[in-house]
Amino acid sequence: MRFKSRFDAKAGFADLWDYIREPRPYRWPFLALSLAIPLTGLAMLTKESHFRPPDAPKVTYISTFAEGRTEEEIRQSNIANQQRKEAQEAEQAELEARRIEAYKALGRATGLDVEAMEREAAIERAREEAQAEARRRELYPAGTAVDDSGE
Repeated sequence: MRFKSRFDAKAGFADLWDYIREPRPYRWPFLALSLAIPLTGLAMLTKESHFRPPDAPKVTYISTFAEGRTEEEIRQSNIANQQRKEAQEAEQAELEARRIEAYKALGRATGLDVEAMEREAAIERAREEAQAEARRRELYPAGTAVDDSGE
């Protein structure tokens, strides 16, 4: 059989036209809905949006140091910074000690054995430090030379 004889487009369109012309209730709302759904989907897919590229960063260079500082001035500022850092560390250690004492007082007030808890914490810290040291020795073995010969 030939393709042309099996499918007659003219008869198909005539049949479709007869079906459309038949009076049916709600045919226009159904037609509008059946057209609106794919058109809405196409409209959503074809929207194009553009994002503005971010503003270029504003780079600020260190400009607080005097242009012609001497080595002695640099050394003095380094000493002052180190003293300030050590004071901050001492203050932080003092706050940490006060916090530990407050927790110990709370533990004693609630009937806990804080000395045993402190011993367990010290053992745990020592175990963690030993594991960290073992890991450090594993990653960075001392006394081994790096061979760059490629063999």
